[in-house]
Amino acid sequence: MSQTSIERLRDYLAQLPPQSQALLMREFERALERGQDTAVATLVLEQLRKIVRKTEVDEDAAPRTEDLSRLLYQPLEPFLVEAGIPVRLGQIRRSSLLPIWQWLGRDGAPDKVSELDAALSRLPAGDSGEALALKIQAVAADAIFELTGPGGGDKSRALARVGPPNVIEDLYSVGAVLGVREAIASLNEKLPRFLRVFGDSQIAAVTAALNVPVLQTPQMLPFALSMVVQRLTAPWQIIRLAIKMAASDDEIRVAATPFGVAVTMALHDLSCLAAMLRLDIKRGRFDNIAENLKALHDGVRGLRTELDLRNDSAWGKQLTSIRADISNALQSEIDSVPGRVRRILRQRAEKDIPPGARVDSTEVEETAALIDFVATCRNYASELAINEVTLRTYSDLQQYVERSTESLVQSLRAADHKVRAYRQQQMAAAIRFCEVLFGDDYASLMSRAAESALTGERKSSRAG
Repeated sequence: MSQTSIERLRDYLAQLPPQSQALLMREFERALERGQDTAVATLVLEQLRKIVRKTEVDEDAAPRTEDLSRLLYQPLEPFLVEAGIPVRLGQIRRSSLLPIWQWLGRDGAPDKVSELDAALSRLPAGDSGEALALKIQAVAADAIFELTGPGGGDKSRALARVGPPNVIEDLYSVGAVLGVREAIASLNEKLPRFLRVFGDSQIAAVTAALNVPVLQTPQMLPFALSMVVQRLTAPWQIIRLAIKMAASDDEIRVAATPFGVAVTMALHDLSCLAAMLRLDIKRGRFDNIAENLKALHDGVRGLRTELDLRNDSAWGKQLTSIRADISNALQSEIDSVPGRVRRILRQRAEKDIPPGARVDSTEVEETAALIDFVATCRNYASELAINEVTLRTYSDLQQYVERSTESLVQSLRAADHKVRAYRQQQMAAAIRFCEVLFGDDYASLMSRAAESALTGERKSSRAG
């Protein structure tokens, strides 16, 4: 891509609201995990991260301390999440990195940071700084452990100097990950790049890779599991690891093992996906609806069928709540579609059609996308508790659009020349809806019928 194109892309991304930027980053990160459109995803992610971090200056001109902090945080990259996304176990807010770095240079280990910064500036061109990265990571891990680890005295004031509570929460996680950075790097090498299937053989390989004592502590296991989740084509399948370790699908036995945290993580991720679905629907963005619906459907069904969940347990209540949220979001949007279709195709009396009246083509396309949305929902309706409303609405849409299209064909034959253009626009909208509901063949048939009606009307006029 040319430099001009990159600048245009950056300008467009910079105009998006922070939440939209965060959602886009998550989508492209997921695309990378699946191995889809890696070149495009990498480029867009790079530009988004520059915007989010407010470092749109050229990397070569960036201060050396930024390079040093980048070396420090390399092991954390798989676990970082952007602003606006709820954080679960095994994740760290990217926004916490700057205040932690500032604390390290101010209070944590200022002398060593200055020393390593000077050493970095003296590195020859082409040196990746790997040795310095290991040193700054060790320095940071020691400084964080000294502040957060066991010891005498009240450390609350010193912790408060790091940042607000969410930063302090991330400080513990940053220290824990940096403290086992070699084990994290080794796990990264052992895990397959993609896990399209997560059956017994894959579970055995992952279990062997996780069989490292420092990765199985209560604090580190969620991070190790997060690395596995990122490689799964279906992230909810991480629960299979917990079921395998418990040798049972009973939720009580699963929860009693350290790996029970995998179920908590899967539920959190499904909840976030449901929130993204609600946001996409609210903003009228239906491009990724089918993919998100499938992921939610498969996740909900997987947890319901592979785990023996009790309705009154914490996990059972959370899954029920997720299903209810999805159902409410989808149902309210599904219910609105017939009204939009009727507003466009309604047969108004000719005297009620003002001169120059037009059918909004943008609204037609938005409504067509909503009809397609209803059609997509049919595939996942049962598991997402929207079966009745989806089937009823889709059937009503088919009947109404079919009747309206036939009526519009008839009206074209007798339409006054003053309203003919409006009727033709209504007919074009009806054909577009037929294309979604009945397919191209039926839409083409209606298009020919409309053309025939117009041709017949013109011949009749000439004959008179």
